Amino acid sequence: MKNLALHWQIMIGMVLGVLFGLGMTQWDSAATPDIHEGTKFIIDWIAPIGTIFVNLLKLIAIPLIIASLIKGIADLGDISKFSQIGGRTIGIYLMTTVFAVSIGLGIVNIVKPGTEITQATLTKLVEANRNDEKAATNIATKIENAGKTKDAGPLSFIVDMVPDNIFSAASSNGKMLQVIFFVLFFGISILLVDKEKTVALRGFFDGLNDVVLKMVDLIMLMAPYAVFALLAKVIVSSGDPDVLVALLKYALTVLAGLLLMICFYLTLIFYFTGRSPVGFLKAMAPAQLLAFSTSSSAATLPVTMERVEEHIGVEKEVTSFVCPVGATVNMDGTSLYQAVAAVFICYALKFDISFADQLTIIATATLASIGSAAVPGAGMVMLVIVLESIGFPPDKFEIGLALIFAVDRPLDMCRTVVNVTGDATVAMLVGKSVGKLGDPKVQNWDDNYDAVK
Repeated sequence: MKNLALHWQIMIGMVLGVLFGLGMTQWDSAATPDIHEGTKFIIDWIAPIGTIFVNLLKLIAIPLIIASLIKGIADLGDISKFSQIGGRTIGIYLMTTVFAVSIGLGIVNIVKPGTEITQATLTKLVEANRNDEKAATNIATKIENAGKTKDAGPLSFIVDMVPDNIFSAASSNGKMLQVIFFVLFFGISILLVDKEKTVALRGFFDGLNDVVLKMVDLIMLMAPYAVFALLAKVIVSSGDPDVLVALLKYALTVLAGLLLMICFYLTLIFYFTGRSPVGFLKAMAPAQLLAFSTSSSAATLPVTMERVEEHIGVEKEVTSFVCPVGATVNMDGTSLYQAVAAVFICYALKFDISFADQLTIIATATLASIGSAAVPGAGMVMLVIVLESIGFPPDKFEIGLALIFAVDRPLDMCRTVVNVTGDATVAMLVGKSVGKLGDPKVQNWDDNYDAVK
């Protein structure tokens, strides 16, 4: 197994995890209805492996951003180069987000999912969620969070980016933008100090960056086993299959849009960088598969950065800025999902939506994707804000969210893949535009093992 490429190992782990999870559900169905021994076995003995893996990735996310971004800025040696990279990054991210929302609206208006949903099916879906106390609480929390976000001032996003305590900010992955702000401030300040006075400081962050990247390599050794555990847990927690079938058309519409977005990325890569789309997918496959398994761009960030830098060849000066910023503000997959979900809910609940409303969705979803990083359960929370922007009745929010809640988890897994792919694509485009896209320089966990064993 160890002779196989990492992405093949992860794919085997995913397939075995799905099959194992399905086997455990059969064990449950063969037993007494109130006894779920298969599910309990996975939750108690298998799922913790995936939890440990995700925690390890989150553990090194902040140290990686700090070391990599400071080293990248210091290596630039020129503030004008940094402003060039930053401006192009934000510009491309906004362009891809607008395109993603437009794709979502285009395909949902062609397929028109939701128009065929009967009142009986709608009632069943809503009752299924109301009887699920955890799901009902989750929906209520997201509506409440959306209200808080909507009531915030127009500059609250910028205010939230500036920390008052860097140690507090660095203690939470949910405050990654605050860490990025401090690190940018710190790195630019290093450039403004005489280079001879910062030799030791630069050397420290240079070494720290290499050590954290080696930690990524070591953590990835357990990736095949971790995705096995994560997928097995997803299968036994998937809920009522009849409900999933009722929402199949909506789910397929979202998946079709996400697939078109991937094709858009590959076209940009081929046209602007001249690189092979197949080579790009092969290099990014481990990060994409982890994004699918964890449903978290932030948890996948260390792997995304490692793949973009070592396996694609984008230099650290670009990777260290573009990827962390992308993990927090670039949500192309989520933005596309919001557009499809908003129109689907309007169709299902017979709420008329005009062309002007759809233009409003484009603007709101684009802005919401930028500010979604600091909000728990960002996708559904931002969906509430998008619905409010087109005048959707507030008393129907609970029904609308309950309608899509059953398939939110698998779709969340898929849209996270698009988010991560978008981050890598923009890193390549920015790297190419500033002359920082070179040949891959792959490092393995055991490169220095013989010298220390």
